[in-house]
Amino acid sequence: MSRLESPPTASMLQVREVASMTAVPRADWNALVGDDHPFLRHEFLDALETTGAVGESSGWVPRHLTLWQGPRLVGVLPHYDKYHSRGEYVFDWAWADAWERAGGAYYPKGLSAIPFTPVPGPRMALSAEVDALAAARAFAAVLEAQPRSSWHLLFAAANQVDAWQAAWPALLTRHGVQFQWQDRGFGDFDGFLAAMTTKRRKAIRRERRLVAEQGVTLRRLVGREIDAAALAHFYRCYCITYLERGQQPYLSHEFFQRLHETLPDTLVLIQARVEGKPVAAALCLQGANTLYGRYWGSEVVADCLHFEACYYQGIEHCLERGLRRFDPGTQGEHKLSRGFAPVALRSLHHIADPRLRDAVARFCDDERRHVEAYRLHAAASLPFKAQ
Repeated sequence: MSRLESPPTASMLQVREVASMTAVPRADWNALVGDDHPFLRHEFLDALETTGAVGESSGWVPRHLTLWQGPRLVGVLPHYDKYHSRGEYVFDWAWADAWERAGGAYYPKGLSAIPFTPVPGPRMALSAEVDALAAARAFAAVLEAQPRSSWHLLFAAANQVDAWQAAWPALLTRHGVQFQWQDRGFGDFDGFLAAMTTKRRKAIRRERRLVAEQGVTLRRLVGREIDAAALAHFYRCYCITYLERGQQPYLSHEFFQRLHETLPDTLVLIQARVEGKPVAAALCLQGANTLYGRYWGSEVVADCLHFEACYYQGIEHCLERGLRRFDPGTQGEHKLSRGFAPVALRSLHHIADPRLRDAVARFCDDERRHVEAYRLHAAASLPFKAQ
């Protein structure tokens, strides 16, 4: 686009729905995706579909929205018809139950999110010349017309949330908090600890020492360094995490094999060993600037091993590789004392029926006050020295 040309408006953009990732060429989709969020890449979303993690049998029916300016693909938005609320991590079970009790049908609902992945980031991937507000308006016109009880946008980047709110003012906003690590110019892990209070610095060193005293060693494998045996062991550990809670894993071994084949450079496997034998594993994905902690499991009970494998090893990896941010996963107030700061999140919700909408709006407004108070208290409790 030349400097004299104006960005396309919503009326110049056409939205088309596709029923699977295979309907969009990988290169065309990925050309719109940045380099710091592997979950939005074609390979990740396609692996979910081809291995059956999403689809009609799992209650995640793909209805991806693509955005066109004439013959050119200029935007994409992952989108699903959902027949339940599992695997989302922004919980609306109470909304669904209330509406069903009142005689309504909450499911299927519309959902724009990355399945099983509570990671903040872009949900729309757009060509450089397409304004996020124009894209949101074009998508909103289609979504609002769909015969669904609701539509939900989860874990979207803050700038995209702003665009959606401007494009569709009737959307309800729900607030949340996650904990993330940010490099403040620490240099290395000792520099990270030096920025902390004496009490917390000693506590973290004691936790790391305790892991070593139990005979556990750790190593990090990146990309092609992860062989089939290491991946198979990780998957056994991953399954244990779910089975201990009486649940079946969302993702299959085949899914992780496909990621290893198609997105190898994004994978970071942290393996814990005892006498040379792997006993626990954490699998992360990495982008250009961010490490994402995602999957964990252990065959043994070892004090502080989760903290070492899922937090401290990730921080070390970021400092060694120049990654500025570490998102270790959702929930977990225990992250706070280990240097992970509270980050405000927003999800957006279209509720079609005004009666349910009014009730949800009151809930969200009340929840917002509690969440913000919690975030401010958490931020004041970080273990770093006063500047």
